[in-house]
Amino acid sequence: MEVNEWRERHGGRITVGLTTAVAALSILVGIVNITPTPLRPFPGVVPSVASPVVEQMAAFTGVLTGFLVLTAAFALRHGLRSAWYATLVLLPVTALQGLVQASPHSLLLVVLSLVAFPVVFANGGRYDRPTTLTDSQLAAGAALVGVQLYGTVGTYALRDEFRGIVTPMDALYYTLVTASTVGYGDATPMTQSARLFGMSIVVLGAASFALALGTLLGPAIEARLARALGRMTTKQLELLEDHVLVLGYGRLLTESILTDMADRTSFLVVTENEEAVAELSDRELNVLSADPSDDEVLQRAGVERARAVVVATSDDAEDALAVLTARHLNPDIRIVAAAAERENVEKLRRAGADVVVSPAVIGRLVVESALDGRGSESTVGPTDVEADE
Repeated sequence: MEVNEWRERHGGRITVGLTTAVAALSILVGIVNITPTPLRPFPGVVPSVASPVVEQMAAFTGVLTGFLVLTAAFALRHGLRSAWYATLVLLPVTALQGLVQASPHSLLLVVLSLVAFPVVFANGGRYDRPTTLTDSQLAAGAALVGVQLYGTVGTYALRDEFRGIVTPMDALYYTLVTASTVGYGDATPMTQSARLFGMSIVVLGAASFALALGTLLGPAIEARLARALGRMTTKQLELLEDHVLVLGYGRLLTESILTDMADRTSFLVVTENEEAVAELSDRELNVLSADPSDDEVLQRAGVERARAVVVATSDDAEDALAVLTARHLNPDIRIVAAAAERENVEKLRRAGADVVVSPAVIGRLVVESALDGRGSESTVGPTDVEADE
């Protein structure tokens, strides 16, 4: 049982850590091994068919794979299922690339990749968040890949009309430098048809790169800025489901509630406290900078899809208004409120709270327990803390 608890608590961290280590090692090993004469610590294990050209190719692609694994590790931190699948595919690739490179530096990459694979596989249950891409994002990605395939296949088919194009890798190289408008000039068209084809790569490549940057990276940048300002995007809010809405922020009560909920359920804090918004955003918690008693705000926050509402600031009047709004928008939702003043417990109940807890009463029980032994843990019940089911 202790082993299972330890794995449950630390499995995610170990998975992300190992994946990040493999990514960093793949990048470093690839950079070191992009040389004309890579070292061979274990000749015979790697067949002689792995020529220096193949080893250099493995080193170059190893750097690219390392960056892909690093991206997957970042996505694993956010619980994405697609990142888990991608990591399972990429880890054998990094091991194979390390084996082909056959250098003193690649041995550790092979071992670490093989060790990381079963760890990532065993912790697959942690990564269940779906990856949601819009139609425009899918179209932009398809356009980017399609243009590169078009350019590579077309250039290789017309290789006799180009100077410097011999292999498919040469064709891919020409396509990339042309589509990105770099154009080094070491591979050039020699006929009219080849020039026209090269012009089409420039036009389509530039357009696909611009479309991909705007469509794929734009929402990510927007989401990052919105999170920093406490303004979650519409897409992020729509993804929230079966979450807990925390209306308002009180330093004492709300903070303890967030700590308890952090590992148990998803939640969204709605508050106008700019200082709290900045602090919660820095901690990468879901926070919306808005009035927690506004109908439109609670609708955007998904009060109809939420599992419960918690109201626990130090201002009973604001809490009552937030309770009234939440109850009006979702008559069936469970609402729990904390009353700063004991005399406001009944008012919060009438406002629509299912459960009202008064910290003042809890404090009185603690004092009574200290003075005369009353209010011990075994005797405190719902009535003692002014809770009403």
